[in-house]
Amino acid sequence: MRPGMKVGSMAAAAALCMLLLASGCKSKTAAPVTKLATIDWSTAGTIQGTIHYAGTPPAPIRIDMAQDPACAAAPPNYTEGVVVNHGGLANVFLYVKTGLEGKTWAPPSQPVVLDQKGCRYVPHVIGVMAGQPVEFVNSDQTAHNIDIAPKVAGNPTVNFSQAPGPGSDQKAFPKPELMIPVRCDMHPWMQGFINVVANPFYAVSDATGHYVIRGVPPGTYTLAADQETMGEKTVTVTVVPRQTVTQDFTYGSAGAAK
Repeated sequence: MRPGMKVGSMAAAAALCMLLLASGCKSKTAAPVTKLATIDWSTAGTIQGTIHYAGTPPAPIRIDMAQDPACAAAPPNYTEGVVVNHGGLANVFLYVKTGLEGKTWAPPSQPVVLDQKGCRYVPHVIGVMAGQPVEFVNSDQTAHNIDIAPKVAGNPTVNFSQAPGPGSDQKAFPKPELMIPVRCDMHPWMQGFINVVANPFYAVSDATGHYVIRGVPPGTYTLAADQETMGEKTVTVTVVPRQTVTQDFTYGSAGAAK
């Protein structure tokens, strides 16, 4: 015992020491745990619509794939920069751009598949959440190359080859970034696009230009449409509980959301 120390002080010091030992003597404050947002399907709404193309669309151009016999034997392949069917524009990426600030969504562990089939990327445009894996598959009878060069810091550069046959490779992109080009160095006409977003509320317009985004929390948002050659358009939409709001966009000569 140190001179002048009281018995009560000794007991208090001993108790404090035991408490620190029991807690592992941690001196650092634990990092706060981020609460992940979830979809409340009892109140969620839906955004749907059609992407129209006004005017006469450019005619698709057939691609000469004779340099590779396996590609030449595949069904005809055409340019996909602008794909219009009965006035509907395909392959447009739509997503909730603003209005969800402060919420964090866990990315799905299930990968989104990007196939190489008929010497083209199928689908031509995909969307994933940041951190969600993209699975690259080669369904052709020839080797392909996956060449991806994102512009956003933190997203990895990808460059690898895939032999024909079973097997796949997975890559994930941790930062939001739109219209990341995917190319094949062996077949220069091949091009697809990956869109990485921070929330699960996105869609790609189908062959008729239609899209549906389900599970959207009630609120007012900026909805964006992004097309690989004609860029992005935005509009404000308000989602009410358990209701569907219709929001169309128009590209081409008219060029406005409506």
